[in-house]
Amino acid sequence: MRPLLYSINVTLDGCVHHNAIPSDEALQQDQLRATHRHATESLGRADALLFGRVTYRMMEGAWRLATRISTPPDWTEPFARTIDAMKKYVVSSTLYRVEWNSELVRGDLGEAVLALKQQPGKALLTGGVQLPLALAELGLIDEYEFVVQPRIAGHGPTLFAGLSKYVELKLVDRKELSSGAVALRYEPRQGA
Repeated sequence: MRPLLYSINVTLDGCVHHNAIPSDEALQQDQLRATHRHATESLGRADALLFGRVTYRMMEGAWRLATRISTPPDWTEPFARTIDAMKKYVVSSTLYRVEWNSELVRGDLGEAVLALKQQPGKALLTGGVQLPLALAELGLIDEYEFVVQPRIAGHGPTLFAGLSKYVELKLVDRKELSSGAVALRYEPRQGA
């Protein structure tokens, strides 16, 4: 069965807003480069993405090569090419169609994700906030990766707000990025 991986950038105080990055220009560039390199590596572990509507639209707006209207820095190209080419599954009850190499996922979330996990291939990778909360509630996430950024935001959305039960995790990998961020990978503890 394909594993479902979850990866997200988070500040030391748990903020997951995508704009919660350093404002110092030089530090920002170094941090973004390191984060993008690591994100490209994480994408390489999967062959499909699972997004909710909000994350799908945000990622499509930023990374769909055929329709983007701005030119990001050259160092983002490996990430852009990788995410652009990947198959995407979009969980939404309000979207009627999706593009960008995507397919809508409808119906019971647990059944739909289990069906995707049964398909042959590498891992499925998800991100965002609301969909992973629902997936964690259902016990469907096989690996959690938190890329902890060296910053305290003091505000913003946090991870797993409203989760109804504990998810016990065990550390399976730790990687320090050149930016000072630390990528921590965890798997759920069996029987927990």
